[in-house]
Amino acid sequence: MSVRTANPTALQVRTMTPGDTAHWDQFVFGCHAATFFHRAGWKEVIERAFGHRTHFLLAEENGAIQGVLPLAENDSRLFGHSLSSLPFCVYGGIAASTEPARQALDEEAQKLAASLNVDFLEYRNTVPFHTDWPGKDLYVTFRKTIDPDVEANMLAIPRKQRAMVRKGIKAELASEIDNDVERFFSVFADNVHRHGTPALPKRYFALLQEVFGRDCEVLTVVKDEQVLSSVLSFYFRDEVLPYYAGDTLAARDVAANDFKYWELMRRACERGIKVFDYGRSKRGTGPFDFKKNWGFEPQPLHYEYQLHRAKTVPDTNPLNPKYRLFIKLWQHLPLSVANAIGPYIVRNLG
Repeated sequence: MSVRTANPTALQVRTMTPGDTAHWDQFVFGCHAATFFHRAGWKEVIERAFGHRTHFLLAEENGAIQGVLPLAENDSRLFGHSLSSLPFCVYGGIAASTEPARQALDEEAQKLAASLNVDFLEYRNTVPFHTDWPGKDLYVTFRKTIDPDVEANMLAIPRKQRAMVRKGIKAELASEIDNDVERFFSVFADNVHRHGTPALPKRYFALLQEVFGRDCEVLTVVKDEQVLSSVLSFYFRDEVLPYYAGDTLAARDVAANDFKYWELMRRACERGIKVFDYGRSKRGTGPFDFKKNWGFEPQPLHYEYQLHRAKTVPDTNPLNPKYRLFIKLWQHLPLSVANAIGPYIVRNLG
């Protein structure tokens, strides 16, 4: 998809090519509206891990990028045909440095959605954009500044939650940085299985490490060489984003989950990171309450949908009552079976 003008110096929208990758990321790192999920590497990750078609659009003028819009197409018999920015990512939508670039990318995305005959076009915005479109008021994010002093961060944690962190310290837990995703995946897959949802494939997490390198880090909590908890985090500019996590049943007795996030915050503080992004949670859930207990305040996310063939906003999250039976059945599957067939289901849930 490409829109070109008679004047090659005028604003134009086109698809990203392999030769654009470095300039795309240079723009993303310098654009205030951009997030880690706007990085060019997501194109490779989504295509290789899930086989989805991607449409990464850029707006440029005089050879300089002024806006980007990463999109991926998900065509599923079970969950419909969508064009989204961006599946498997909590933030997305248009990141632009000028209003004309933003408008041009929006117009191109709408044309693309119509030509693909999708059910809906979705933007996962951090701020409102298309208030004239139907939205979803389900998700919030939690972000907080990291103090440059480690002890100040500890004291900023509310008293009851701080006691849980100190419980983990007293239990002599240790945190380690892993070079691969093996230990992380073992606890992650077990954790999501207990909650009745399919696990993302191990190759997806390995691809995240391969594509994003040092900006994708795994921290694992152990006690006497026993793995208790693990988290895969992204680093972007001066932010750390714990994104995927898992715990064993034994983790609760020694507050390994609480200790894990404290260790991530402590390590981030020591390397000069300034923002701790606790990530997306659904309102009214345990993770929502857990993050609030750390002293983080929820900030609404604005998921906006231009409906094409669809009549209503999609609702494929586990809180939907129609998935209760599936969740109960999934919890009773052997873990090896769940891990084998889960990736074929979750690839379309994004």
